Amino acid sequence: MLFREVPGLEALKETLIQSVTSQHVAHAQLFHGPSGSGNLALALAYATYLNCEDRQATDACGRCASCVKMQKLAHPDVHHIFPVAITKKIKDNESDAYMPLWREFVAAQPFGTLSDWLTFIGVEGNRQGNISAEEARNVIRKISLKAYEGEYKILMLWQPELLNVYSANALLKILEEPPAKTIFLLVCTDANRLLTTIISRTQRVGVPAFTEEEVSRYLQDKAGTEEKRARHLAYLAEGNLGYALQLAQGEGNDDQPWFAQWMRHCYRGVPAFGDLIKLADEFDTQPKEQQKSLMEYSLNLFRDLMLWQNGAQELVRLDGEELTFVQNFSKVIPPERIPLITEELNAAFFHLERNVRAKMIFMDLSLTLARLMRK
Repeated sequence: MLFREVPGLEALKETLIQSVTSQHVAHAQLFHGPSGSGNLALALAYATYLNCEDRQATDACGRCASCVKMQKLAHPDVHHIFPVAITKKIKDNESDAYMPLWREFVAAQPFGTLSDWLTFIGVEGNRQGNISAEEARNVIRKISLKAYEGEYKILMLWQPELLNVYSANALLKILEEPPAKTIFLLVCTDANRLLTTIISRTQRVGVPAFTEEEVSRYLQDKAGTEEKRARHLAYLAEGNLGYALQLAQGEGNDDQPWFAQWMRHCYRGVPAFGDLIKLADEFDTQPKEQQKSLMEYSLNLFRDLMLWQNGAQELVRLDGEELTFVQNFSKVIPPERIPLITEELNAAFFHLERNVRAKMIFMDLSLTLARLMRK
């Protein structure tokens, strides 16, 4: 990945390049930005620039041996750690076993999310991605040797918020006393979930969401999307370039039909109790990340519902069936109930993350929503 392959963020790129040319490179940096932002792509471009053998004023050369290996994610001095989960094909819980798939994923979806990654590797059931304490301890082994080729040894850690307490503590030891010429690049989407002790040991690099113009231009240049459609998709994506690319490829979010059916059953109340039980059984069989995705989608829809009810229709970034659903449902949901509904959805998301039985969460939530909608 090169800086020129990441749309926009020119000021941030210049700051990163200046840190290298002035030899003020922090040993641990935290690239944090929202889902679908350029945090991972930017960190990879920065790692490429650090070890480039012929650095240019605005980017790595892209031609030297180091750049070629970085493009393939095969540089011997750059180590990658990311969340994994045991699948049918790979019975391992360390990143090295998944490196071939990781290379394919980054090449295909450099702006992808954790959910995209887990789907890509074929995670099924209620398994969630995680970074084991054993892998965090192996960091010491991976970076203890001198660099083979490059000027720096680099450890790329994607989604460090999925480190548990034991994993984080194992990582802290090496962050406190890093070997010479060793750089840690942590890439996260939710810095609030990181231990404060990790945040305090890193230099934060805030990566903003892409602008609509940047997303639109990228869709036109890279995905061949017609200008009018590109602008519309950029508007809907709200800065999430990964999601915009999915929409452009006809792979948009399929939560809408399921969500609409669920809400209709909740609104019907007792007569739809049997239907809610069936939905709960179906929800229970979905992968954990898909369950959480549905809760996030529900929160976004109720946010748009609130905006619509309060006369801020111009802020509602929906079209098609989603917009029709919001328009119709806004007529029957009491406005004062929406804050209570969002509280329940947030609580359900919280319990899903902590592995409470999904069927129990869904049924309790459905009955509560039914009561709030009708009262």
